[in-house]
Amino acid sequence: MTQQSSGQSSRQPGGERSGPAGGAPAYTPILQRGADTTSYRRLDLPAPEVREALGRRFLEVPGETLAALADTAFADISHYLRTSHLEQLRRIVDDPEASGNDRYVATDLLRNAAVSAGGVLPMCQDTGTAIVMGRRGRHVLTDGDDAAWLTDGIRSAYRRLNLRYSQLAPLTMYDERNTGDNLPAQIDLMAEGDDAYELLFVAKGGGSANKSFLFQETKALLNEASLMAFLREKIASLGTAACPPYHLVVVVGGTSAEATLKTAKLASTKYLDSLPTTGSEGGRGFRDLALEEQVHQLTRELGIGAQFGGKYFCHDVRVVRLPRHGGSCPVAIAVSCSADRQAVARITAEGVFLEDLERDPARFLPDVTEESLAEAGSEVVAVDLAGSMDDIRGRLSGLPVGTRVSLTGDLVVARDQAHAEIKKRLDAGEEMPDYLRDSPVYYAGPAKTPDGFASGSFGPTTAGRMDTYVEQFQAAGGSLVMLAKGNRSAAVARSCGEHGGFYLGTIGGPAARLAQDCITHVEVLEYEELGMEAVWRVRVEDFPAFVVIDDQGRDFFTDDSGPVLQITRRP
Repeated sequence: MTQQSSGQSSRQPGGERSGPAGGAPAYTPILQRGADTTSYRRLDLPAPEVREALGRRFLEVPGETLAALADTAFADISHYLRTSHLEQLRRIVDDPEASGNDRYVATDLLRNAAVSAGGVLPMCQDTGTAIVMGRRGRHVLTDGDDAAWLTDGIRSAYRRLNLRYSQLAPLTMYDERNTGDNLPAQIDLMAEGDDAYELLFVAKGGGSANKSFLFQETKALLNEASLMAFLREKIASLGTAACPPYHLVVVVGGTSAEATLKTAKLASTKYLDSLPTTGSEGGRGFRDLALEEQVHQLTRELGIGAQFGGKYFCHDVRVVRLPRHGGSCPVAIAVSCSADRQAVARITAEGVFLEDLERDPARFLPDVTEESLAEAGSEVVAVDLAGSMDDIRGRLSGLPVGTRVSLTGDLVVARDQAHAEIKKRLDAGEEMPDYLRDSPVYYAGPAKTPDGFASGSFGPTTAGRMDTYVEQFQAAGGSLVMLAKGNRSAAVARSCGEHGGFYLGTIGGPAARLAQDCITHVEVLEYEELGMEAVWRVRVEDFPAFVVIDDQGRDFFTDDSGPVLQITRRP
């Protein structure tokens, strides 16, 4: 179906266009991308036709080609990663300065990539909002319905593959319904260039998207001491909910708030890696390489690490400086998570080309043994989930925060919409459902189940979204053992201390491996109409987790035993 090709672009660095003789440049592109060095594969798709008219050569792209390209692109990015990302994970495993937790998480993410590359289980259960950005050259012709054709391809991929439908249509201000096909997508198309159609395909998970922030600052921030203090505070507040190690982006400046945030999103996909590294009087944006390394070192010093303490909170950092209005200084911070899903494509007279992602991630795997997997800072404690909730809490009680545990038995799965429905019942004076009293609750929502599997990709969702429910639920006898990803609020720690509850954090990212290796049975308990947000019962074996908050209210991420407070207490 495909033919390997270098697919090198002839695009050259965009520069300032000259104005009248002796005058300033008439036009300075803010984002001047350099030459394209992407390695592409040629797709066996209907080729564009070359037509001659008005003394020029035009490229006519069939709508079916756009649809098929989008279908292929979203299939690829749901199962494959860039080679450079996998190389970064392997470097963590090989780094003697990495913590045992860092190496454990990186190894599990590599194992997950190897499972996902089979093309059946997507790498993450949150298969993302579909985003397409296109730049159509002035000599490229279509029927004008580009967004509709791209949407057809996205719909085909999400319906055909074992992906998840996460998009909610607002019926009223307060009522929503899942659209059932993961649409609508975000499609942004622009006119730029001459003889090529360039596209960027991104699958952006909700947890990662939620870690995009805009801060309206002033000139007072633009000195090293102030900027670094600001970044230390804001980056530490990102927490672990979006599945680090992150690709972190900082954008300083911008002609508008939305331009700053858009630049951050593009930079998080490495789309702007070829920007100039110096500014100009015309106002072009640039990458500050020295500041990138400085901020990267800052992230190492935070101690948060790859989710459970260590050095590797971030794989790398991109810092982009943009022009700004004198009275405005927007700053954006964004991340791409361990499901680093994007690919670029090009349609030219030579054919249709898609970025060549890594098809053999298993070559980056270290030799995995039980001993190497047990390096996570403490002995692994097996926890049998059979018996009463008091029995389960008794097994967890006394374990230090940070202890790695292995769970076997039944979990109840409930997340955002199910929690909202149960809260309505409690507010109306009804009892807490027995399933939340009797079993640990896993915050998650599965992708579709492939034939022959007990489950689709079924990794944890962000715990913090359920924080507002915890005190009420625990007071009613539910949610006394919770399992998800990321750090929790102080209110959750207080509630656990008051009600004798626990929060267990599991690794964010390896959803395909969990489905293949740990989940043996799945059934719907309630709210089947909510789709992936229904209440489920799942049976797990050797499910990995860490004690993050214990029944005394001690929190791994904020107490003396945790990494963040140790660092922030430094002079």
